Amino acid sequence: MTEANLFETITHSPEETIELGRRFGAALKGGEVAALIGTLGTGKTHFIKGVAAGLGAARLGAVSSPTFVLMNEYCARDGRLTVYHIDAYRLRTIEEFENLGISDYLGPDAVLLIEWADKVLAALDGLAYIRIDFSHVGPTERRIAIQNCPYSLD
Repeated sequence: MTEANLFETITHSPEETIELGRRFGAALKGGEVAALIGTLGTGKTHFIKGVAAGLGAARLGAVSSPTFVLMNEYCARDGRLTVYHIDAYRLRTIEEFENLGISDYLGPDAVLLIEWADKVLAALDGLAYIRIDFSHVGPTERRIAIQNCPYSLD
């Protein structure tokens, strides 16, 4: 991974994590797959709340992690894009992930966001996906590293 393909920052609050997600979402064009990786409480869902807001897809309070339903769907950009938000936390195998019909959610009119993507990375082989790693730095600080993002977030 070259430095040109890596954006790394530390956010100091959930609000800053949401704002970074908002900037990321506003830059998306459609056709992107984002693999979000991090342990519990590292900000993945807050980031996705911001992404949905940046895409004009949903109010912050309407976005939640689909841990039990596995996928939430949001209409974005006045119907021009669909955001698919998958939570792989409860999936036990790659086959369970593939059985969701992931290929049906790929295309220029869609954005696919996958929480707990480390559990299903093998299924993403061959896709040009954006990898977003989240980690704890302090009680409210989070390190967020975005790899393969074709857009500037500065």
